[in-house]
Amino acid sequence: MLLSLVLHTYSLRYLLPTAVMMGSAPTYLLAWGVWRTISCLLPSRIYHQVDDRLYTLYQSMVLFFFENYTGVQVLIYGDLPKQKENVVYLSNHQSTVDWIIADMLAIRQNALGHVRYVLKDGLKFLPLYGWYFSQHGGLYVKRSANFNEKAMRRKLMAQVDADIPMYLVIFPEGTRYNPEIPKVIADSQEFASNQGLAVLKHVLTPRVKATHVAVDAMQDYLAAIYDVTVAYEGTVNPEGHRKEAPSMTEFLCKECPKVHVYIERVDRSEIPGEQLHMKRWLHERFEIKDKLLTEFYESEDPERRNRFPAKCSHSKLSLKKTFPSLLFLGGLTATMLMTESGRKLYLKTWIYGTLIGCLWVTVKP
Repeated sequence: MLLSLVLHTYSLRYLLPTAVMMGSAPTYLLAWGVWRTISCLLPSRIYHQVDDRLYTLYQSMVLFFFENYTGVQVLIYGDLPKQKENVVYLSNHQSTVDWIIADMLAIRQNALGHVRYVLKDGLKFLPLYGWYFSQHGGLYVKRSANFNEKAMRRKLMAQVDADIPMYLVIFPEGTRYNPEIPKVIADSQEFASNQGLAVLKHVLTPRVKATHVAVDAMQDYLAAIYDVTVAYEGTVNPEGHRKEAPSMTEFLCKECPKVHVYIERVDRSEIPGEQLHMKRWLHERFEIKDKLLTEFYESEDPERRNRFPAKCSHSKLSLKKTFPSLLFLGGLTATMLMTESGRKLYLKTWIYGTLIGCLWVTVKP
């Protein structure tokens, strides 16, 4: 009986936020569709400004659950600039929550609407979201030999020409680091060794193509690179070995008490332009990440373990930043579902929006 109650409580902890976040997707897409139709008669600059505000509205609601609802402590090391600027955000990758961490930093700079992602190609088929992320300026890329450099460069340059604010999130590892899948780690280390690069323990060997295209395409439009290293507290097993980072579900179930985020701003002038040189530079940045994470997980000094070797600040996100979005989108969705015609429109948006979106990203990636 007790076990059943615990499991029930556990499931409710993530079912509620999941239902609200996913349930608001058709409402959001309809609102965006109305604006997209109206904006056809307006300058593209105005469309993008409102699109960024709409995106801020939705992502603020998401952050209500991932920050305020979970009560997670966000500890920031280094200097996060107060002013928003055009940047490429580079981070280690170990969990689906990593995408949310980028939003956590962006909202603290009032740049949440400017976030665009470089995503794996297969994610473009996500119901509703896959197509919309592309419309918002996200880029879907294939790995290795199938990487389409021209398509990525063309889309980025179009956004630069339109003077669209850019907070471009890239995970150069491509694949999530998971200690429970040692073959991926071993293959990555073997690749680094064969390339004459330092073998990394707590991160995978970064791939340079997407980063190089992004920096090269945006050139003087880009102000800096944010080099971000993320560690989730509580990801060490009883034997002292690193374990898998929390999934979104586990995170929403409050299984991660603290998130440690180390950020270093690298000015655009310090980044090499030629791809071979950038490959070395990027690997060196990941060597720094590896040392930070080694200190975090393995330090022999208990006081230095589970923290990065620098001063940190506990950054608490105000409810004013997130709760109004929850009330607005949640209320709008509830109002739609109260009427029969609203429910039909809601269901049709899920069905036809998904089908049309998948067709769109297939024909026009």
